[in-house]
Amino acid sequence: MSDRGYRRPRPLSPLREHLRDTFWFAPTMGFVCVFVLWLAASAVDEEIVAVLQREEAYDELGSLISFVQDAKTIVTTISSAMMTFIGVVFSISLVAVQMASGQLTPRVVRIFVRSRISKLTLTVFLATFLFSLLVLTSYESEADPRLVVSVPLLQSMLTLVLVGLSLLLFVVYVSATLRLMQVGPVVDRIARDSFRVLGRMPRGPGGPEGLGPETGRVVHEGRAGVLRDVNTARLVRAARRQDVVLRLIPRIGDFVVPGTPVLAVHGGAVPPRSRLRYSVSVGVERTLHQDLAFGLRQLSDIALRALSTSVNDPTTAVQCLDRSIQFLAALVHLPLGTVHHRDRSGRVRLVQEGPGWESLVDLAFEEIRWCVAGSPQVSRRLLAGLDDLLLLAPEERKQPLVRHRALLVQAVERTVPVAADREFALLPDRQGIG
Repeated sequence: MSDRGYRRPRPLSPLREHLRDTFWFAPTMGFVCVFVLWLAASAVDEEIVAVLQREEAYDELGSLISFVQDAKTIVTTISSAMMTFIGVVFSISLVAVQMASGQLTPRVVRIFVRSRISKLTLTVFLATFLFSLLVLTSYESEADPRLVVSVPLLQSMLTLVLVGLSLLLFVVYVSATLRLMQVGPVVDRIARDSFRVLGRMPRGPGGPEGLGPETGRVVHEGRAGVLRDVNTARLVRAARRQDVVLRLIPRIGDFVVPGTPVLAVHGGAVPPRSRLRYSVSVGVERTLHQDLAFGLRQLSDIALRALSTSVNDPTTAVQCLDRSIQFLAALVHLPLGTVHHRDRSGRVRLVQEGPGWESLVDLAFEEIRWCVAGSPQVSRRLLAGLDDLLLLAPEERKQPLVRHRALLVQAVERTVPVAADREFALLPDRQGIG
């Protein structure tokens, strides 16, 4: 295997991706930070009062008490209105997400779940609500400057700062949610996420010519579900300690059930189960963390729904084809298929099967090609895309593209009876009908 472009797996990478797929982690950390901020602000406010009392600056302290009592009305209003505001905002957002999933594909919901601005907005909103409640507990009924212990001056100012930040994030959040309802930004986001997956993948074919005889297997003992990702760093470490080579049997995105073999061992004994714990992640749906084909799957789903008779939106299908062709053009010269993960000494310790060039081309074009007979805009864009990829592809990768082009021409010739219409539908055009 050529080491050019190879990235050794990072141990925390799966954990980071799983946390990005959750909506609870960011608000929880926000609660912790708000509580720490409140404790620090309370200590500062108490110190301010103590300093003024030591210097017998009771007039100044009395002015602060009057100001803070006026600010209490604002803080009380914020605490009572913030939760209602949060409910209204996110109710509208959930309706927008539901509309987007119905118009495009249910898989777009993951974009909302993984959106940093969505999590940041929810975190700041909830943090403002919690902070305002904590500040209310700091107000004292005592108005005598000589007896007062704490005047929540800094706390009140921080509450106003959080309100201002919440309003700013509200504007940004609404803008981001509206973009989620548009086809262009959604398919662009899918394409960018797919390129991030490509950037994280080890590159370069090869490795050992033979893995040697298989000496054992490890079966899946967890729940049934989709193989989301594997902790390659943990598996490489376990294989190095046992001095074996591990081979991942299912591909990322495959559905596995309990008892299904997931790892084959070559060259020695099976590593202890304790070393393989949490190395394979199974969930209810696929993710883009290590799944190179999932981006194309989402683009194909959106295009197929757009080409259905109930929707009939060929322009959306053309936009999806644009991104699929862009992604395949980036893959056309890259080694695909089997991936070899190495340890620190450069020895291959984990072998993982990935999608090949032909399977990715089929995923991008096969189902769409079946639906384009009555849509000249899509057939023209698909022909132009195939021609572009044929110009870029090396000789050994042209066969799947040639096959899809020939089948597309045959489908149009078979289903379009008028010669002029056939000629129009088979004219390559990068804009579909430009």
